[in-house]
Amino acid sequence: MAKQRIEEKRKIDVLFDKYSESHQNPTNKLIHWICVPLIVFSIVGLLTAIPFPHLGFLGKYNMYINWFSFALAISIYYYSTLSPILSYLMLFFFGICYFFIIKLEHLEKAGGPALWEVSVTIFVLAWIGQFIGHKIEGKKPSFFDDLKFLLIGPLWLFHFILKSLNIRY
Repeated sequence: MAKQRIEEKRKIDVLFDKYSESHQNPTNKLIHWICVPLIVFSIVGLLTAIPFPHLGFLGKYNMYINWFSFALAISIYYYSTLSPILSYLMLFFFGICYFFIIKLEHLEKAGGPALWEVSVTIFVLAWIGQFIGHKIEGKKPSFFDDLKFLLIGPLWLFHFILKSLNIRY
């Protein structure tokens, strides 16, 4: 009698299943496709805007270290434990976000609005959008049960892209 191997679900799939429970409504999903990337972008901006102490031992590299770089390292490590491919996509997305954050910093130096003000505005509007989506859905956001779902949202979106391309994550 041949033993049939029963595959357990990967942790990432269990998290996606749980996250999906409160993201079934098409309007809520659409709102999340807009708001989740904006929230990530705004958090990158807010972390970048927090003054970071000058560390002399870093020398000329001091300007490359900020609070976002620590959050980046921690989140990419966490993502890599769930899915290396999704962690690469998130790293790429963080890079795109940071590119535009630098553009906003240049705009601020030229007399435009402060990075933190732009980031807070985007965050508040996108957060309101998310809550509107969950009101339409009729279910509370997943992060009310577990804060790690704040980190899962962007991966959840990327996994749909990979599935549509037939790429295993």
